[in-house]
Amino acid sequence: MAVPISYSIRNLKVRKMTTFLTTFGMALVVFVFSAVLMLAAGFEKTLVETGSSENVVVIRKAAGTEVQSGIDRQQANIVQMLPNIAMSYDGKKMLAKELVVLISLPKIGTSKPSNVVIRGVSDASFSLRDELKIIIGRPFRTGTSEIIVGKKIAETFSDCNIGDKIRFAMREWTIVGIFDAGNRAFNSEIWGDSEQLLQAFKRPTYSSIIFKMQNPDFFDNLKKTIETDPRLTLEAKRETQYYKDQSEVMAKFLRILGFSVTSIFSIGAIIGAMITMFSAVANRVGEIGTLRALGFQKKDILISFILESLVLGLAGGILGIFLSSFLQYFTVSTVNFQTFSELAFSFDLNFDIALKSILFSLFMGLIGGVLPAVRAAKMNIVDALRTS
Repeated sequence: MAVPISYSIRNLKVRKMTTFLTTFGMALVVFVFSAVLMLAAGFEKTLVETGSSENVVVIRKAAGTEVQSGIDRQQANIVQMLPNIAMSYDGKKMLAKELVVLISLPKIGTSKPSNVVIRGVSDASFSLRDELKIIIGRPFRTGTSEIIVGKKIAETFSDCNIGDKIRFAMREWTIVGIFDAGNRAFNSEIWGDSEQLLQAFKRPTYSSIIFKMQNPDFFDNLKKTIETDPRLTLEAKRETQYYKDQSEVMAKFLRILGFSVTSIFSIGAIIGAMITMFSAVANRVGEIGTLRALGFQKKDILISFILESLVLGLAGGILGIFLSSFLQYFTVSTVNFQTFSELAFSFDLNFDIALKSILFSLFMGLIGGVLPAVRAAKMNIVDALRTS
């Protein structure tokens, strides 16, 4: 017969202080574990949600990013004449030739500069990203040295609010608006007129071409047309895939870093669980002998102590996830390894991360409880009863 589950849980309640300390130690490890996964997930989500499956990004072959790409005007005109490009309500093609460059700006509260994306756009750029809204001020006027900045730029960098002037590319630019693009990377960008920026940076080529497909189902044919045209040295990706590729290197680095750190911390948590369970075995020798005398088998004792350890792990996992859930209210910024520009994003907690965190905490509890459980199961009945 099996030892009642209530017996194992009741024994944990008796040792309130050691149970709490062990659970809290595991919770801290789970907190770090889930926080790193949430960080990577938030970074990926921000970039992936930046794109639309209906939009196509065209860049130079093997460029990898818009920053490294270059498309001359002749090639841009060829792409513009391709079929399957959606039309707007006013009869214009929903296609934008954009420039992407990096500049350095100082952060608020520090003189340390960081790279920021400057995106040269046209009217079509706004219709292609209809989630973008001007929340303060107004849009820039075409043909002028006016710019608008993302919400995260205004919150993070010095002199980036309405009316402020930024000097770059041998020209002074006036901020006339602040925009919000939701949970997207555009919030960490500065936008201005593409033709003005091309002149200011003395750039003869665009960085990318973005357009909306009339029928997204024909993307493969469109991609083949662009990449096999001998006049072009370009490649095409769905916008969602393009931004997903941008997130892979940084997200992988965060996960590797997280697993490395939590692996070290988990050793301490496992040792803590092991000490707690060895202490429980030492204090309950008489109980173990009595249980064996009543007919409980070694495997029942083994399962009972492992169950206690698993309950410790589960409690630590739930507490750790609860604590890490508050991180969703914070925004962090880091450098995207693909573009070397600043990107602001939020932690993201999802079911997959919660499940992995719980399984990780149960694993710590299991490893920490196996040796004490084996010791308890191997106790001699007579010796155990004498001790009592």
